[in-house]
Amino acid sequence: MSTRALRRLRGKQRGQEALDLGDLSLGDSPEEQADAEAEAEEEQLDTANVSLPPESKGSSRKGKKVKSQKNFSNIYELICDAENEVEKMTPDEEPEKTDKNKRRATGKNDHAGSEKPAEKDEELPTKTGDGLKKKRKKKKTKGTAENGQEAAADNIDLLLENLEQSNGLSLQSEDCGGSDRRSVLQVEHRNLNPETELKRYFGARAVLGDQRPRQRNRQFHRSTWMTSPKESWPRFSRPGISMSLLESKDGVQYFTFEHSRDYQQVQFKFFDAVESMDPNNIVALLQLNPYHIDSLLQLSDVCRIQEDQEMARDLIERAMYSFECAFHPLFSLTSGTCRLDYLRPENRAFYLAVYKHMMFLEKRGCPRTALEYCKLILSLDPDSDPLCMLLLIDFLTLRSREYKSLLQLYQDWEEHRNLSQLPNFAFSTALCHFHLSQQEDLDPEESVKQRQEASQMLQDTLIMFPGVLMPLLDLCTVQADATVTSHSFFGPKSQIGQPPALAELTALYVGRTCSLWREATVMLWLEESVKEVLRRVDAKDPHVEDCQNKRKQRYQSAPRNIHRHVLLSEIKEATSSLPLEVTTQPVMGFDPLPPLDSVISYTRPERQHVGAANESTLSLFFRSLLPNFNLQGGPRLEDDMEVARAGQELNQEVNRLMVAMRDMLANIRFQEPPREDNPYRDEEEWD
Repeated sequence: MSTRALRRLRGKQRGQEALDLGDLSLGDSPEEQADAEAEAEEEQLDTANVSLPPESKGSSRKGKKVKSQKNFSNIYELICDAENEVEKMTPDEEPEKTDKNKRRATGKNDHAGSEKPAEKDEELPTKTGDGLKKKRKKKKTKGTAENGQEAAADNIDLLLENLEQSNGLSLQSEDCGGSDRRSVLQVEHRNLNPETELKRYFGARAVLGDQRPRQRNRQFHRSTWMTSPKESWPRFSRPGISMSLLESKDGVQYFTFEHSRDYQQVQFKFFDAVESMDPNNIVALLQLNPYHIDSLLQLSDVCRIQEDQEMARDLIERAMYSFECAFHPLFSLTSGTCRLDYLRPENRAFYLAVYKHMMFLEKRGCPRTALEYCKLILSLDPDSDPLCMLLLIDFLTLRSREYKSLLQLYQDWEEHRNLSQLPNFAFSTALCHFHLSQQEDLDPEESVKQRQEASQMLQDTLIMFPGVLMPLLDLCTVQADATVTSHSFFGPKSQIGQPPALAELTALYVGRTCSLWREATVMLWLEESVKEVLRRVDAKDPHVEDCQNKRKQRYQSAPRNIHRHVLLSEIKEATSSLPLEVTTQPVMGFDPLPPLDSVISYTRPERQHVGAANESTLSLFFRSLLPNFNLQGGPRLEDDMEVARAGQELNQEVNRLMVAMRDMLANIRFQEPPREDNPYRDEEEWD
């Protein structure tokens, strides 16, 4: 016999061959009847006390195991028996293995059609005096065959329960509200990758089909969760950012980013480049320091303004990769117990990088991935919420169709955060109940219950925030009914009489979520609720007056984090409602509206301007246009290289000013009077 046949027989003995579903049976089969007859014959032989040599005992014991493997009711039984055979194998039995396989092979080849009679004939001469042990083994195999499925099911359930308990204990925080926030702040690594969501929509072949195979001389990057390094990126070298653990308190770890001295010098040069108002200076700085965070964020804004979305997104991903390479070994993205203080300027860049990456994902059509990053930002500082992610998480949850998750968030946080006072949560929870009532797999009674609850919540919300309706209908391009527009409750008076903070929140919600209300079924449901609200207002419902008093007492001034969120959102309807104290101060893209009580770890050295006190009006005018302009030309305290660089920058700025003036003069055109000698002249031939 060939070695391949022997190998196949050995694999069958160990339970590695493909399982035949035809042999699986729970009732009595012809094979079981044959086994019963074999047992009767074995009992007769036991009374005769026949003794055989040890070799025959081993062969009969092996033959019994092969027979027990042919009839089983649990698909896991064959594998378990094979493992037990390997464990029980002794060194004395190994030399006999090949002989036993040869015997079985010859028996199967000679008697392919009648396996059972052949096995019965072989058992008669190989029966030993150990019949009691063999009968016990048969009883054990039958017991495992009957209870194998139940034991496997119990083991699987026990494993799942242990996993759930271990995950819950390891990720639960003990701080105030930690148990409630755990369900909300839970982040999964697989959901941080946008390819996971794109594969769910379009398939893996459509997402990964255009990727080229990796070359041999590729660069080896560190594996990260948030971004995947690209071959087009510069070679990574640590820019000088590190993360340290400040303290651990009540199961929560507080971290902070730190800048080295070299990175601080690069940061000072970045401030000079920003003051020059020339993006080319930032590009030159990035050529020397390709992973400087603030330069990447600022240049990304410039590219986005110039409608180069691909480059803007690539710069943000590069900044996030630089941050992730600097993470502390104990810093976790998924635990929900790691904190970063926004009061420290070194930590703000990470907040902004994740936020801008989240917005790019939302525009790219990956709302589920964007929702995961929104949870990540919220988990970094859930108490103060510096970027006010509670104004955005409801929109991303609705777009991801995670309705139950949003309702769970509302129930958990309403007690200590008063989410019902935010217009976005008040409308979004009602919209969640409505979408749940529209699901096809829902029971009719449950659907009616969800619809009634949604209508009641929407009516109460419209009574509390009546200034939302008309701007929302305008952005949805829906003409309101005459009874609605002429009514004083939803008329212009409801918008003019709003407090400034409420007007800002209303404009933000309407500008962001108007696309969610354009569905026909949603608009019909809104129309029914508006009619019911007008009926309650005309009936002088006491809830209407109560809500009016609440609006007058609350929403007088919005906190600084809401203003910061509005600036980052770049929604025109919301930015136009910002107060003057925000719009009149300069806003930097790398640090919009920094906190007033910031924790400064290092300061920028002051720049000395010689002769600044005796500057003329013309000099001040040029300085307002060009911050680095120096008419006096006095000596500076820096070395000769710094002086040469400043002079070169001055010449470049003057040249740019001259070019701009030439372009302005060249574009000035005087309108000539029309000529009457050629009335059929083409008007565009002189352009």
